[in-house]
Amino acid sequence: MAKVGVRIRDGELRLIEPENIDIIYGDYIVYEFEDGIDCCQSIILPSNLLIEKGKISTVKFIRVATEGDYKQLIDKEQQELKAYSICKGKIAFHNLPMKLIKTLYSFDFSRLTFYFSANGYVDFRILLKDLTASFRRTRIMLRQIGVRDEASLIGGIGPCGRELCCSAFLKEFSSITLKLAKDQNLPPNPSKISGCCGRLMCCLNYEQSFYEEMKSKMPEIGSSIQTEQGKGKVVGHIVLKNILQVELEEENKIIEVPLSPKEVPIVPKES
Repeated sequence: MAKVGVRIRDGELRLIEPENIDIIYGDYIVYEFEDGIDCCQSIILPSNLLIEKGKISTVKFIRVATEGDYKQLIDKEQQELKAYSICKGKIAFHNLPMKLIKTLYSFDFSRLTFYFSANGYVDFRILLKDLTASFRRTRIMLRQIGVRDEASLIGGIGPCGRELCCSAFLKEFSSITLKLAKDQNLPPNPSKISGCCGRLMCCLNYEQSFYEEMKSKMPEIGSSIQTEQGKGKVVGHIVLKNILQVELEEENKIIEVPLSPKEVPIVPKES
């Protein structure tokens, strides 16, 4: 039986280990966690997350969704659309500087959460009061999220053609900088290296350790080396091909030299 995970609430990753039941990707599962009972689709966790499973909190497995559960999910989605429309109208009425992203009911309809984005702090007390009056006997929550959380919550397809990592398996967001793109010889054009959220793609982190390891074995940029065509200065690395870009001193041109201890000995620095 494969261990599977679920994304609860606003995308938090949790692990489920049901006994004697085979669950595959996409199966709907009813589970219990600290906020009550809920239902969502399962995801097959990548091996690197399975290794870290001790760091991922678990939720209690109740059952694979039944026909009645599916009907309740359909009703829940319809009610969420109505709640979204009502909230959006109230935001416009009160002229609040916020963008409504998504509306989610808990599986038992006891809790209703409105996710929104905004530039800075928003005083939504009057909106909360109106929503509480509109949805009686329901706990109302308003939650402000960032653009990366928005992409994770809504989901989508990345430039690679696969489901967004933040929606599929990422359990937290790491810091992404242009230095990663520079280290990997990627174009500095933000439109080429940005994800659906408009921020630098999370996958820039995936291969960074490989690039760092490979570059640690290469002569540094600016160092002098001896090639078959003469002495030159290292001006670039082509990591994936294991090649150095070398500017020859005498001919004033750049050549590509395969990385090999015998072919590219480092020239000692002149004292």
